[in-house]
Amino acid sequence: MIFFSMMLLGALIGFVGAGGAGVVITLLTVGFDVPIHTALGVALASMVFTMLSGAISHFREGEVVVKTGAVLGAGGVLGALLGAEVSNVMPSKELGFMTALMLLLSAFTLYMKVYRAEFLDRIFHVRGELLAGRKLVVYGLTLGFVNGFLSGAFGIGAAAFIQITLLCVFGVPLLQSIGTCMMVILPISAAGGLGYMMNGRLDLDIFAQTLFGLMLGAFVGAKCTHLAPRPLLKAAIVGMPTIGGLVMMFFR
Repeated sequence: MIFFSMMLLGALIGFVGAGGAGVVITLLTVGFDVPIHTALGVALASMVFTMLSGAISHFREGEVVVKTGAVLGAGGVLGALLGAEVSNVMPSKELGFMTALMLLLSAFTLYMKVYRAEFLDRIFHVRGELLAGRKLVVYGLTLGFVNGFLSGAFGIGAAAFIQITLLCVFGVPLLQSIGTCMMVILPISAAGGLGYMMNGRLDLDIFAQTLFGLMLGAFVGAKCTHLAPRPLLKAAIVGMPTIGGLVMMFFR
């Protein structure tokens, strides 16, 4: 049953072209009564494979700033491992609440990006050139660590936060920020998933059903993206983490 549910969810994720780790966590915990720690581990481990093809595709198109992504990813690995350890000792109730809160914060960030981009640009000025040298290392490791910790502790991809960081702090152009963001998420999700597995929190059967369901569904859904009107896609991108966060907060 998890496989077919994830296949439907994967079709929706592929259709709107948005990350769905938070909704995966909600579906597992609320829909199938999977323990929150297990759901977080499954979501993170699944992201390794769902992000891999996208990252490779963007790299081949020259849409990845490798050096920036590598520094952020290195900091993210350390943060994700620590986050997984913190998550492991948190009580389920508090962890579920914090995960829901992070989902809603992610939804708000996406709302600002999609519907209030001009206002966001006035607050966070996009850097005109790539950050380099010592600042790249210091800022990259620090902000990578923070984003990695959030992902490892609460099982979310933190894509919205990472992309804004790439644009505003590191000066990565918009087109390249998407592929670079995927490159950063890849080691973060791998380290986080490994942390949960080492703590005995990763259920391999649920992981397999989730992964293959999402991949099959996303493949089908992506074929239909061009059929959807733009307003519907924008609403779905914001609506998915919003609904996921609210459901987890009030119905778990």
